Amino acid sequence: MKIDKALEEQYEELGNEHIGSSANTPLRDDAFEASDDEKIEGIETQVYNIMETLGLDLTDDSLRGTPRRVAKMFVKEIFAGLHPDRKPKASTFENKYKYGEMLVEKNITVYSTCEHHLLPIVGRAHVAYISNGTVIGLSKMNRIVDYYAKRPQVQERMTMQIVQELQQALGTKDVACVVDAKHLCVNSRGIRDIESSTVTAEFGGKFKDAAVRREFLDYINLDTEF
Repeated sequence: MKIDKALEEQYEELGNEHIGSSANTPLRDDAFEASDDEKIEGIETQVYNIMETLGLDLTDDSLRGTPRRVAKMFVKEIFAGLHPDRKPKASTFENKYKYGEMLVEKNITVYSTCEHHLLPIVGRAHVAYISNGTVIGLSKMNRIVDYYAKRPQVQERMTMQIVQELQQALGTKDVACVVDAKHLCVNSRGIRDIESSTVTAEFGGKFKDAAVRREFLDYINLDTEF
């Protein structure tokens, strides 16, 4: 597929600005018609073609298996969160302790991939909620973050998806998430600023109140004002 020069420059600029168009990951209607094995076969061929175009010698022992490895990594690992069948079951329980304060799970590791350059996004997510009678297993919060991270992403969208998923599971709007992450599309190419990171936040329900929001930010030791 060829793209004219004006559109190419427009798409590049959009990518550099990290603009996302929706809280939903853009997927075609037929996204899951092909099996994982079929996807791996197709991606392997395309990665082979890319490497060959770059002039690499794919008969070399070190490179021979790379197209297959990359294809399996895409389907089974770093983009595994695209498939709804891999969505973690968000087991919830009655809040028998009657705990009424916010619960914070901080420093959840985020490994994602920028959808504009297919380079890593690496950082931490901090998630909180206030129970309205239901609680969720602590590890499920980590798994939800990991599920939405394992797809081509825009950080703003990922932050929103995490909050929306927990709101649905817990039956409350009182959920918040802050993500602080480095984008290798900024750190390793383009401006090549290795020090900068990107902070995004989504606050629902009671977390829209400045005092509640400040309490959450104090828990995660974040000085940023939202």
